[in-house]
Amino acid sequence: MKKMIYDRIADQGTVSKAELLAAYPLTSSTLTRLLDESVAEGLLVVSGLGPSSGGRRPILYEINNDYGYFFGLELSRRYSSLGFFDMNMNPKSFTRWRMDEAMTPEQLVRHAVLNIRSILADHRLEARQVLGIGVGAVGPLDRTAGTILRPLNFPAAGWHDVPICAMLTEATGLPALLENGANAALIGEQWSLRGKNIQHMLYVHAGVGLRSAMMSHGQIVHGSVDMEGSIGQMVIQTDGIRLQDYGNYGALEAYVSVQALEKKARSDAKLGRTDLLQSGQTGEDSISYDTLLQALAQGNTYAEEMFTQAAHYFGIGLANLINMFHPEKIILGGALVSASESFYQTAIRIARKNTYYDPVYRPDFSKGELREDAVATGAALAVRKGLPL
Repeated sequence: MKKMIYDRIADQGTVSKAELLAAYPLTSSTLTRLLDESVAEGLLVVSGLGPSSGGRRPILYEINNDYGYFFGLELSRRYSSLGFFDMNMNPKSFTRWRMDEAMTPEQLVRHAVLNIRSILADHRLEARQVLGIGVGAVGPLDRTAGTILRPLNFPAAGWHDVPICAMLTEATGLPALLENGANAALIGEQWSLRGKNIQHMLYVHAGVGLRSAMMSHGQIVHGSVDMEGSIGQMVIQTDGIRLQDYGNYGALEAYVSVQALEKKARSDAKLGRTDLLQSGQTGEDSISYDTLLQALAQGNTYAEEMFTQAAHYFGIGLANLINMFHPEKIILGGALVSASESFYQTAIRIARKNTYYDPVYRPDFSKGELREDAVATGAALAVRKGLPL
């Protein structure tokens, strides 16, 4: 019960005893004892007095931001990030780095540990004040074992069967918890929107791969296997192309992903479309996603057509998900969503056009409140939510 009371105060900010009595089947003396214990332990602080409703002004409680701290680590294919948070998920520090061919699991842990030590030194804190590290990573995962299993398309070698939690704990002495990145992002975004009491949410990330997470009645929906990237295998064209030597023909990822756009641009360049080649580039294989982004920013017609077409396919995939889950809110993230406002708006327009029962049922779309910080924030929050108070 103490944990439930703590979580409610954390969600609402400041809460009076009367509000807690109205929410939980507790006697006044039992609630007073639990609140007094939490204040004595440093979990809660008295934040002042609320407005009077005719009698004595009520005492207000809030969580103690400095009771402990958390790190949140995002592990993705293009970028990774490390955030540092207090108990109320206020970000104290954030750092990001590019994932390249040298960023093996061992190198990533070394890099993260150096940053952890630097952040603690900057804030004049000791490791014993940190309550844990949350990791939001590309799947598939074994969350219970804390292991990243067989993710695809990392630029560095070695990202198979990685006991990432054990590696971080051994290097830092801190407990670590693993969650898939899409779920972590949705946990973080729900926290940022907690005042709106949204119960049914969908998060979709379009980047090197396609990832999704679903929240129903305020809880993350976990499947029997942790395959956040399976949305990419949604078939949207039965006689369509295949992205790699695996997966479904006509799958969404073959039309909407960083790899899909790179593959198409390189193929078109081999057929004579060379306007994306930059000075100094020797051939079509040198065309990268960064090449496409630069061309898009310069108003290159071909690049605009590629992103617009991908946005149409993305919108169809979104409509399929919406028609199955009927969320209140859909949050879109990832490299393609952030590439241009046109991609984002086109995908929403197509999704709405193909959503059943529109406009009577009209979910809200957003890029989120936390955006690129959502995964690290949600991973840290997952650790806090799991604390045995």
